[in-house]
Amino acid sequence: MKVFILAGEASGDRLGAALMAGLKELTDVEFQGIGGALMQAEGLDSLFAMDELSVMGITEVLPKYRHLKRRIRQTADAALASGADVLITIDSPDFSLRVAALVKARSAMRTVHYVAPSVWAWRAGRAARMAKVIDHVLALLPFEPPYMQSAGMECDFVGHPVVAEPQASASDISEFRRRNDLGDAPVLLVLPGSRKGEVARLGPIFGKALAPVIARHPDLRVVVPTTAHVAPILRGVIADWPVAPVLIDPSNMKSADYKHEKMCAFGAATGALAASGTVSLELAASETPMVIAYDVSWISRQIIAAMLKIDTLTLVNLVSETRAIPECNGKHCNPPEISAALLKMLDAPGAQLAAMQLTMQRLGKGGDAPGLRAARAVLSGLE
Repeated sequence: MKVFILAGEASGDRLGAALMAGLKELTDVEFQGIGGALMQAEGLDSLFAMDELSVMGITEVLPKYRHLKRRIRQTADAALASGADVLITIDSPDFSLRVAALVKARSAMRTVHYVAPSVWAWRAGRAARMAKVIDHVLALLPFEPPYMQSAGMECDFVGHPVVAEPQASASDISEFRRRNDLGDAPVLLVLPGSRKGEVARLGPIFGKALAPVIARHPDLRVVVPTTAHVAPILRGVIADWPVAPVLIDPSNMKSADYKHEKMCAFGAATGALAASGTVSLELAASETPMVIAYDVSWISRQIIAAMLKIDTLTLVNLVSETRAIPECNGKHCNPPEISAALLKMLDAPGAQLAAMQLTMQRLGKGGDAPGLRAARAVLSGLE
């Protein structure tokens, strides 16, 4: 079996790697496509560096439009030339669905999209447009299949790979603390995003928000896990922070070593400040209380706000049907409001626990690994 698979950002790389592992467990399979370090570890030789596609926000995309358009055509041509039985696109819909459209226009190749568009949040018409080029959707959230099926696509809820990821043991955490000279100090994770634009925009805001927190909790240590492609930018950003953080940089680490180090950091943390995204589920899996903060450019913010149909951007809040996780988004993404939310969270870290546990249960914790469930869905569709 031949699979052409592509992802455009870190969260998609994790999903793709889990799906690839599941397919390898079930059948003989060859992979071509685009992915990051995790997908490459599963046997993918990426067509080009995945981080070229890690762009978010309307005004952020415009300067790179011509380059992205060339990459779209290059990727579609490669998919057609591969002789693949199926094209699997993962998230990054602005890129993925354009590739799928070009492939569908020139072939009968089956198309699968992993991660349903959030039509329940905004831009409801996306499902109908997507149905023109996608045959089958793999959904991460249990309430999504009816939206996709009503638009004419097959859809399976396959759970989220985060529920199957291992968590740090007490000995792992103890060794992590010793290795990074943390002692018994409380630890705050700071996660300003996995894209260069996010880090450049959010990093200075997060740094300023830390000052009142450190003043109230002078023994607090800050730990910042990052990705290799944003580490150089982040090093410059944290130089201006009021505290010198422990930076977990995978640039000179094996993938497995970095994953272990990050897992230990999550396990050691008293709380976290994070950009909106899949990381909220990773924090919930490790039962780490969090504050979510996010912003885009002013123009992107106005356009998105006009179309938004929900009052929260945090997946834990949505899946648990609570509003337990505090957010500082858009105009509220500013140092004073973030500081206040962090101080409140550190004063009552257990307030979020029930919502995090319910989220993991609803995402499939305790069942088959989501990557394996996704692989079964792909093979069932092909049959």
